Amino acid sequence: MKIILTGACGFAGSTIAADLLASRDGIEIIGVDNLSRPGSELNRPILTKMGIKLRHLDIRNASDLDTLPPADWIIDAAANPSILAGIDGRASSRQVIEHNLLGTINLLEYCKQHRAGFILLSTSRVYSVAALTAIRVAVIKDAYRPAAQKTRGLSSHGISEEFSTEAPLSLYGAAKRASEQLALEYGSSFQFPVWINRCGVLAGAGQFGKADQGIFSFWIHSYRWRKPLQYLGFDGEGHQVRDCLHPRDLIPVLLKQINGATGAPVCNFSGGTRNSMSLRQLSAWCTNRFQAHNVGHDMQVRSFDVPWLVLDCSHARRQWDWHPQTSIESVLEEIAVHADTRPNWLGLSRSPD
Repeated sequence: MKIILTGACGFAGSTIAADLLASRDGIEIIGVDNLSRPGSELNRPILTKMGIKLRHLDIRNASDLDTLPPADWIIDAAANPSILAGIDGRASSRQVIEHNLLGTINLLEYCKQHRAGFILLSTSRVYSVAALTAIRVAVIKDAYRPAAQKTRGLSSHGISEEFSTEAPLSLYGAAKRASEQLALEYGSSFQFPVWINRCGVLAGAGQFGKADQGIFSFWIHSYRWRKPLQYLGFDGEGHQVRDCLHPRDLIPVLLKQINGATGAPVCNFSGGTRNSMSLRQLSAWCTNRFQAHNVGHDMQVRSFDVPWLVLDCSHARRQWDWHPQTSIESVLEEIAVHADTRPNWLGLSRSPD
């Protein structure tokens, strides 16, 4: 089976490439990456040594895809994943849409031409910011928790696929939501299989974290090497909560999807409530693992920040017999071990000013 994996040199892409290749004989992976993110080139020799064929091309350019051979599946892990992309002055709004939507369109045209299946690694940020910020929360054990309330798609297990996806989402979230819809339309119109895997916060060793993406890696590396940190927004105490998922935990469901499974095409995959944590709780973990470090306080809320976002994976459990296999404690320790010997890791992914 031949698979084209976009974003292959990124954290999620490289992790999936290595674990997917090791999971079953007979899989050939062609990795595609434009290497636009600083630090991504570090994964090139590692993947090449594993036997993954890497192509340096840009999915935003339709002509680049013309150089690819026919394949059975595309797994799309390419994205500009920053929630602030297009509004923070570091990338234009046009670039964000080109990265996260135009690239998808070109990949879908490839699938149409070659009758390939399509798997989109989507995001929890397709859920409505307005609806998320409207959830009533209370502080329990240094973390926000939803209070009892009747909201469609919200339960004690988290946010389900029934939760609102109405704007505002962010430019990143809107482009991913549009990609989801286009993928489903292409699959229906041209008769090829499509799966939409909405992922929670992906995390693990080797991730280049920033304050607006890869927050677990960013926080642990910064804490370990005593870099400046701040609790931003809301009550300024770091009570906001996200869940955590290691990309390798997606391998069992990806194998089922490429092997011809059937079912509802859109599904949440995340760590869930058991693998969620607030920034304050993460700081406490870091203090125990390293040593105490001062964290500042800033009440100013950034655009598109939400106090609590944990995905409900009940659908994935029922349809795919899936659950996250890596606990949040294991993910954090994996990042911490990686951080112990890499004082300049975060700087490797910093774009030049």
